[in-house]
This record gives sequence, structure tokens and C-alpha cells, in this order.
Amino acid sequence: MGEPLIELRGVSKAFGDRIVLDEVDLAIYPNEAVGIIGPSGTGKSTILRLIAGLIAPDAGEIYLKGQRRTGLVDEGKDPFGVGMVFQRAALFDSLTVDENVGFLLYQHSRLPRHQIRQQVERVLEMVGLPGTGDRYPSELSGGMRQRVSFARAILKNPDNPADNPELLLYDEPTAGLDPIASTVIEDLIRKLQCTEDGCTTYAIVTHQHSTIRRTADRIVFLHEGKVQWEGRVEEIDTTDNPAMRQFFTGSVDGPIRVAG
Repeated sequence: MGEPLIELRGVSKAFGDRIVLDEVDLAIYPNEAVGIIGPSGTGKSTILRLIAGLIAPDAGEIYLKGQRRTGLVDEGKDPFGVGMVFQRAALFDSLTVDENVGFLLYQHSRLPRHQIRQQVERVLEMVGLPGTGDRYPSELSGGMRQRVSFARAILKNPDNPADNPELLLYDEPTAGLDPIASTVIEDLIRKLQCTEDGCTTYAIVTHQHSTIRRTADRIVFLHEGKVQWEGRVEEIDTTDNPAMRQFFTGSVDGPIRVAG
């Protein structure tokens, strides 16, 4: 498959006395759609934050295009940009859609305001929300807010192409949405993978079975801080891994302990 776009080697992370990730190995290759799944509290979102460079591992190494990361993303040493879509959109309520999507360009670029607005409108059109730039998050549905967060993640910086995302990270993008809104988001994730201006590589954390099956090509299953299973999405129904079978059937019996 060639060189990974991003690779975790023996990565561990703890918060206080709680070990969340325990010597995890994970590789994501160009043009992949990887689903990271598993029970709650097993470190899925932590992996995304490590990949994004928002937090550092306690042990192990992270490589981007074969280059070892030595700091966090704000130190500007990464060879490519990583975009992240957070749970429940994570928009600034006091800012308009335009200001939310273009936040980094307004704060950190030398582009004139009218040019940033053009860039923002272009990505809003890509996510199916043209003409919404002057509205506030409170005026939008949950699905629309999530699409605004997608636009923010894929916005490019003409002043610094090195910052432009080659990898998108989705953290529970359909959480709290009704089935129809979830389908819209799932279709959009796939659409953005195939557009020239989108990102052809992404990793998605989700609990929803429909989202797993419709957005991922390869699955990484985490449990008790370790990768317990990897495989193609079509292997979900044939695997004999007991934790995977319990996860997808929702059974209370199996190796995944049910919190009482």
C-alpha cells in the first residue's frame, strides 16, 4: 500500500491513573476511509486528537509521511494539514456561519476580507449550504451545523498551502442526529472524499452502525486501550472475534464489560 500518510507506533496515553491507549499501532494510507470503533471510553477520540496534533502521546511515536512528529500542530512542523470535525459541530455561537468557517483565515492570514468570504462561500456551497454565511448557529438545524463544521475543516489557505488538509478526522459526526440527517451527513462525507477540493483520506469515529457501514472501507476496533481487530467493512458480519460480535449485536454477554 506504499508509505502511510500517518502512522502511530507503540502509542500510549493516560489521563491520571487511567490508561486510555496502551502501545497502539495504527496506520492510515492515502485515499483510505478508516472507521475507528469500539465501546465508549476506549480511546477513539483520543486517537483523533493525537493524530491532529492537539495532544502528545505519553510514549510511542507518530509519523506523518514518514516524518516523526516532534511537537504539536501549533508548532507548524507537520508536512501537511489535518482537518478535524468535532462532536456536535463545536461552533462559536456568537459568530456568524461565515465567521465560523473562515475563523482561521480571518485570524491568521493576510487575505482581504472579501476574498476570505469568497473562499467561505465556495466551501459552503460544497456542503450544500450556499447563502447561509450571515446566519448564526442558533438559526440552523443540527445537521446544518454539522455541515458548517465540515466546511470549516476543508477550507484552504491560499497564503500557506502547507496548511491545507490532506487528512480529515471526523469525531462522531452523526451523533444526536435523526436518521435522515445522518444519511445526509454520511453521503456528504463520501462526496467530499471524491471532490477535487475535498480530502481523499479520512478517519471517522462513530458508534452508529449505519455510519460505520456507509462511510468506512476499513475498520479498526479498539477495546481496553488496544487494537483488537482490523478488517474490511464487509468482514463485520463474518468475523468470529467475540468482542466485535458483541459490539455489533448489542449483547450484554461477552468480553466487553457492561458498566453497572
